[in-house]
Amino acid sequence: MSPLITAAELRAASGVVVLDATWNLVGPPGREAYDAGHVPGAYFVDLDTELAGPPGEGGRHPLPDASVVEALLRRTGIDADSKVVVYDAANSMAAARARFVLRYFGVEDVRVLDGGFAAWQAAGGEVSTTVPADAEVSAAKPAVGGEPAFTPTPGHVQVLDAEGAAEVAASGVLLDARAPERFAGEVEPMDKVAGHIPGAVNAPTTGNVAADGRFLPAGELRERFAALGADGSQPVGAYCGSGVTAAHEALALEIAGVDAPVYVGSWSEWITDPDRPIATGRD
Repeated sequence: MSPLITAAELRAASGVVVLDATWNLVGPPGREAYDAGHVPGAYFVDLDTELAGPPGEGGRHPLPDASVVEALLRRTGIDADSKVVVYDAANSMAAARARFVLRYFGVEDVRVLDGGFAAWQAAGGEVSTTVPADAEVSAAKPAVGGEPAFTPTPGHVQVLDAEGAAEVAASGVLLDARAPERFAGEVEPMDKVAGHIPGAVNAPTTGNVAADGRFLPAGELRERFAALGADGSQPVGAYCGSGVTAAHEALALEIAGVDAPVYVGSWSEWITDPDRPIATGRD
């Protein structure tokens, strides 16, 4: 099954839990955009508080605790059998992070609305300002037949730590999803240290999508990553500034047929240890 869903497919779907993960690294909070209009029935999910833990030694957007994810699932009525669709304003950067977190904690059927809310509107989808009530169905409800209740647990998706990221950079292809100038260490608007992990290859996430925010076709993504050496013939990993756009990179690689675990802490965690090496330049 494709990790993406089109606006037309979503309009025709039933029994789907829809999450709005609209988020801005800098700029107005995503909640403001959600309140101004969203897919009918969609629940807002906050990236900073529900899809990430507090910033610190683990970077700016470490994984949240299982208890935080469980509260999110209870609030939105997601259980083990749920079909979930996540979206954001357009380019799926935040939606990809939402999918990654949910799947990491054991929610299997999670798809990203290709092109986000902009695609939904372009397809004639209705827009609502009504905020749905918290779901009555709990993620911890007993399953049919007396099976154990669904409780989110970590580790259902492979991830990289700093040591693992360094190993992939040395023996495979570690893709850095940030803009070229940040990769090169020419500017660094978010973190205290500029540069990149030695051996990493720059592959900005902006190259994964077209101008309308939709992902490029699988064949084009396959060609893009193969040109960077990420064709699946050797280990591939992805990182960024804080683990958000790296999830988008991993999603694009998945569409292309290449498995790539995310270094969740990414650059913001890498630089917390002064003994870790740092490279600069665009090569």
